[in-house]
Amino acid sequence: MGGLIRVGDLRKTYPVRNAWGRKIGSLDAVDGVTLEIAAGETLGVVGESGSGKSTLGRLILGVERPTAGAVEHTGSGEMQIIHQDPFSALNPHRSALASVMEPLTARGASAASAEAAAREALAAVGIDEDAVRKRPRAFSGGQRQRIAIARAIAPRPAFIVCDEPVSALDMSIQAQVTDLLKDLQREFDLTYLFISHDLSVVREIATRTAVMRRGRIVELAPTAELFAAPRHPYTRRLLDAVLLPDPVRARERLAQVAARPAAAEALPDGPLVEVSPDHFVAG
Repeated sequence: MGGLIRVGDLRKTYPVRNAWGRKIGSLDAVDGVTLEIAAGETLGVVGESGSGKSTLGRLILGVERPTAGAVEHTGSGEMQIIHQDPFSALNPHRSALASVMEPLTARGASAASAEAAAREALAAVGIDEDAVRKRPRAFSGGQRQRIAIARAIAPRPAFIVCDEPVSALDMSIQAQVTDLLKDLQREFDLTYLFISHDLSVVREIATRTAVMRRGRIVELAPTAELFAAPRHPYTRRLLDAVLLPDPVRARERLAQVAARPAAAEALPDGPLVEVSPDHFVAG
């Protein structure tokens, strides 16, 4: 597998303003991220809210311009995004078929070819032929996310940013949609950047996982190794906070994590160092 996406010292800084609009500081949402995403892999990105996960995805897509650094796309295919909330991602006044056709006609496809490709994409995600002319409100949350996925794959992209694509779904539906994404990856030769706060989902789908904290990657490793032997203290804290099936044990673990917040302030966030093959940790 070759590198499809290359990110070099990527930075995004936002101004912080007071109630009167005066700049009083700045926020480094992404702070010196360097990584490579191989063709055909799924790179998971995890971290607490505000760690820079979604900003990184938008910068890679080109939706936002970086303050510094560069993003290089070595492939020639389209790039798409799957959002967290499928209902807000779909026009409530358009049918499923029309929603999936829209990005195709916007790129100059004829109505006939766009409809054929949209029907193929909807079939690939499991939307029945007799339902394609229904509007979003007629579908369940899981079905709406399937339509949003069909909209993303219809232009035949090489790379998709999955931004919390299952977090708004019930647990049983999450597994179905995760399995669907894996099937589509094999069928359409897709590469994913999979952003999530749910480590159990990332463990299931990601080839490698990057852990972000305050705009920086503090650990990057093959997913199985990262979960089995996390090296950075922040990664261990995230894994500690994963809910357990036993609610009593879950509350005990979360209480232990909450009892040591001060330690987070001194966590190392220097340059990544390779501590074992393909396993990098901030020093």
